[in-house]
Parts: sequence; structure tokens; C-alpha cells
Amino acid sequence: MAAPPRRPINVPFQKNYVPTWAGDHIKYYNGGNEIQLCLDKYTGTGFQSKGSYLFGHFSMQIKMVPGDSAGTVTAFYLSSQNSEHDEIDFEFLGNRTGQPYILQTNVFTGGKGDREQRIYLWFDPTTDHHSYSVLWNMYQIVVFKNSKDLGVRYPFNQPMKIYSSLWNADDWATRGGLEKTDWSMAPFVAAYRGFHIDGCEATAEAKFCATQGRRWWDQKEFQDLDGYQYRRLSWVRQKYTIYNYCTDRSRYPAMPPECRRDRDV
Repeated sequence: MAAPPRRPINVPFQKNYVPTWAGDHIKYYNGGNEIQLCLDKYTGTGFQSKGSYLFGHFSMQIKMVPGDSAGTVTAFYLSSQNSEHDEIDFEFLGNRTGQPYILQTNVFTGGKGDREQRIYLWFDPTTDHHSYSVLWNMYQIVVFKNSKDLGVRYPFNQPMKIYSSLWNADDWATRGGLEKTDWSMAPFVAAYRGFHIDGCEATAEAKFCATQGRRWWDQKEFQDLDGYQYRRLSWVRQKYTIYNYCTDRSRYPAMPPECRRDRDV
């Protein structure tokens, strides 16, 4: 049986994160335990982790931009800092009032991405904070398995920082750019709390994160999803998938080798 990750520990923003750009568009509440990112017609804003990490569990509670959020993107992602970078993406694409949010995911390995999947969210992410997490170990990024034996590169040796940002992307984010940002609704606000990081910090030297199975996320119950978790994942994919790179034969005449192992089809 698989197991859920350890329960996240809520800590203030400043313990693990610093502003990256437009710091005056970040508002702090409750001693930094809650923050808001603000987007107006002049700029968005973002933040990043102080440290870089190689494997672990990274979680954040986010309340997305409410109302007419078309054209906006709220991003939560991990990324390394080099030309052949690794990256794990969550991008929440805003929409016109009353339409569901879209979640776009992607995984870059060795600088190569093009693994987009898009789903409608089956809940309203704007009425309350919801937890979004990445579990990353030597065996899988839930849900992208290590398929190195199939010739597919996997993020295993490049430490990554955690980032989040709120920005305007109305050239592509909503209906391929047909729906533009309505600046009369600005400022657009995304609210955050629960800045949990439980990872191997590799800022000094990455070799210290060669944990040889000693960390909790390396244990057998975190090396794969179990039947119940796969059924839940299949339910989401069958009912809410908008786009899946695995089934896009115009881009990939032959199915990418990791797709069957990840049970994407």
C-alpha cells in the first residue's frame, strides 16, 4: 500500500522564501503566516525559496484569483538554474467569471519540456485555500515516473528552487489568447499560506542529498501509487482532461515512452 506524505507543517513565509521581483506587490498578514500576491496593469510579482533542494515534499496552500480572472496565471513550480534545466510546473489559468479554472502541468528534464497536460479543476479554487504539493524522489514525481531505463531523462542530479508568481499572460492563457485581461477588475489577488518545505537542501553540495533510501520519501510506500490512488487519478483524467500530450499524435506520431508507464492513456 502507498501512503500519504507526511503532514505539512505551516511556517511563516520568511522562514523559507524571499520575494523575487516586484516585492511591493506582496502583502503580508498575521506575522507573515499569510501573504497576498497582487497583479495590476503595471506588474505582477513572485517569490522563491531561499534554498535549493534535491528531492522532498513541497506544499503550499493557495486561494486563486476570484471572479473574472481571464488572462492571469498563478504559477507554483520547481526549477533548476541552468541551460539544461529541470522543472516541475503547476500553472493555474484564470477564466471568465463562472467558468472553471484550468490546471496546466509540465515536466522539463535536461531542458526539454513539451509534456503539457491540462485539466479542469472539479472544485472552486477561489473560495478557500487548497493544498498543492509536489512529492519528488528517485522513483517518481507524483505522477511522472523515473523512466530512465526507457531513455527518458529524469530530474535526479540538479537541485531546484521552489517558485510562485502571479502574472499577466493574456496572449495565451485563456482560450489561446482570445480572452484578454479585464484591467477594470484589477488588482487581481492570489492568497497564500502554509509555506511547507521538507526536502534535502543542496545549496552547499548536492552529493549530501544522495540519501541511499534513508529519508521518509525514499521508502517503499512512496515509490508508486497504489490501486486506490490510481483509481482517483483515473477518475480525474477521464472526467476532466482537456489536453494530454501523450495522446497528441500531431505532435508525437509515436507515443512518448513514459506515457504507458505513467498510465496517462
